[in-house]
Amino acid sequence: MFDHPPRILFLYGSLRGRSYSRLLAEEAALIIQDFGAEVRFFNPQELPIYGSVPDTHPKVQELRELSLWSEGQVWSSPELHGQISGIMKNQIDWIPLTMGAIRPTQGRTLAVMQVCGGSQSFNAVNTLRILGRWMRMFTIPNQSSVAKAYQEFNEDGTMK
Repeated sequence: MFDHPPRILFLYGSLRGRSYSRLLAEEAALIIQDFGAEVRFFNPQELPIYGSVPDTHPKVQELRELSLWSEGQVWSSPELHGQISGIMKNQIDWIPLTMGAIRPTQGRTLAVMQVCGGSQSFNAVNTLRILGRWMRMFTIPNQSSVAKAYQEFNEDGTMK
């Protein structure tokens, strides 16, 4: 048994002011907090493109520290052209697969979600599952895909 609440990191894949992937993540975080978890979000703003700077960059270090802190993660991406966003993939790319002999994501739990501007699709969540499996994470069977996301949120950002 742990001496602390479960630690869950949320990643979302958009920099827009009214990011539906972020709003969906915030809704999920409220539910997870109600179950007693501690949640943290990584803001992808100013995270450099993978490989363009050393991994000592402050935003890269922030993401990696949050990933190491977490025991589970929730990834929420918009679906763009049938895939996850570049912002989402960039964050995932910066999370290391190995640190010496340690695989920092191995055994962590992963939940995946996506938002779409049009009809419901599952391409983004399917891609997120593949990436999670590659990182040796356990992806939960349930997933969320919100079609026509622009219709599903109130002006204050809460879901209808």
